[in-house]
Amino acid sequence: MPKQVVIPPGTGKPLAPYVPGTLADGVLYVSGTLPLDAEANVVHVGDAAAQTRHVLETIKGVVEAAGGTMDDVTFNHVFLADWADYAAINAVYAEYFPGEKPARYCIQCGLVKPEARVEIAAIAHIGR
Repeated sequence: MPKQVVIPPGTGKPLAPYVPGTLADGVLYVSGTLPLDAEANVVHVGDAAAQTRHVLETIKGVVEAAGGTMDDVTFNHVFLADWADYAAINAVYAEYFPGEKPARYCIQCGLVKPEARVEIAAIAHIGR
């Protein structure tokens, strides 16, 4: 089955040569998602919880555009700018995954936009 590019309506221009999501054989790969508006400006500067909510809403939009739900997410890659934000990010994250949690890893690193506190990439199995 050929891959299918997933670009939800209203998606802004990416910062680099990538698409928001790629679906192949029922597996959706969601690109690393930063808390950006349609013009690639960081939103909710200084507020890790609000940035996490924005990121997860963006990911949810990609998953839904591919025909899935957040229950289909099986793995998340979480990147934090600062461990001090870990609790705030986890509190919001738990709202989006209230039942069985997907597998994930979480690392601290520099992000491509210095004002960003969090970036998340996801993998979802759609319709399986």
